[in-house]
Amino acid sequence: MNTVLVIALILAMGATLFALIRGIVAFLQATKEQLNSPENGPSPSSLKQNRMMMNRILFQAVAVIIVAILLLMKGNG
Repeated sequence: MNTVLVIALILAMGATLFALIRGIVAFLQATKEQLNSPENGPSPSSLKQNRMMMNRILFQAVAVIIVAILLLMKGNG
């Protein structure tokens, strides 16, 4: 069981890193004109940035939960 959780933890950490990098790239691709445009609502770039950062938070939460489960199993064993 520990092996499965450790593999899941590594995958969650990798997904967190991937989402973080994609979010940063999306932030860097936003131009000044896009940021100052008077459109009615967020631009597609802003939506992508937001989605990537929300994914990062989700993957981080999964990783923290897996670590907590591993620690609980270690304390009980």
